[in-house]
Amino acid sequence: MTLLAPAKPPVLPAAPARRRRDTRRWIGALYAAPTAFVVGMFFVVPLGLVAWMSLHHWPLLGPPELNAPENYAALSDDDLLATAAWFTLKYTVVVTVLLFALSFGLALVVQHRSRGVGLLRTAFFLPAAVGFASASLLFLGMLSDEIGPVNRILEAVGLLDGYVSWTSGSPNTALGSAVGLVLWRFAGFNMLILLTGLQAIPVDVYEAARLDGATSWQIFRRITVPLMRTTIALVLTLMVTGSLLAFDQFWILTRGGPDNSTTSLVMVIYREAFIELDLGSAAAISVVLLGVLIVFNVVQLGMLRRKG
Repeated sequence: MTLLAPAKPPVLPAAPARRRRDTRRWIGALYAAPTAFVVGMFFVVPLGLVAWMSLHHWPLLGPPELNAPENYAALSDDDLLATAAWFTLKYTVVVTVLLFALSFGLALVVQHRSRGVGLLRTAFFLPAAVGFASASLLFLGMLSDEIGPVNRILEAVGLLDGYVSWTSGSPNTALGSAVGLVLWRFAGFNMLILLTGLQAIPVDVYEAARLDGATSWQIFRRITVPLMRTTIALVLTLMVTGSLLAFDQFWILTRGGPDNSTTSLVMVIYREAFIELDLGSAAAISVVLLGVLIVFNVVQLGMLRRKG
């Protein structure tokens, strides 16, 4: 009896296979083209223009003149910029610590489903639906020493003796007003991100830890925090980036006062561009700030990619 060898599959010609691969590449490029166009027109081109402007004396009205690297050299002699940089760093640290603690605490409170938790989640998240400029105006009215209810309520309950100018009375009260606004506005949003990370942790892991006799603190420190590492890194990146780019709350609430004590880096950029009418200097500050943000985000990206 003669055994027949199994039939070999037909070998496709190389040319048609190559054409199909090329077709798939072109189709993928066509799908990506609209996004690439938007990113190029609204990010890459403006970024290149800012870098080019930073090398010129570029008045708001009038022709630009090349003066590289004077705009960058002048940054070290700018006292207001140094004050703003120090304040922005201090504000970033304060807001990041308080906002993360509050957001994580709220996420832990509403982590498990029970009666009323859905209402709490909605209540905590609602401030995020308010525009930031609108929220700043709302706080400005509430904290006003003339028409705001905060002074009257605190005075009525005996916590305040006389009126306090919360937004312009002293550097500490002005900073506290801005921090309070940011906590109210963004705590619910960051809570939602952290809650998503908490709910992605398998329940079996917690049950196994409890069977082994782990305490609540041990479970939090050895299970919850390590498994939430990537989510925490993402939230911290958003918090720090948003704090370094703070503008609305200080421009609306404090106008940078009193005595420039609450002037942020972005406010300095705005003043250089639209008050001093020097777009080149504003562009140089923007490039430096962008470099700081890139370094920070590269570090965060490394943390996200690093295995636990």
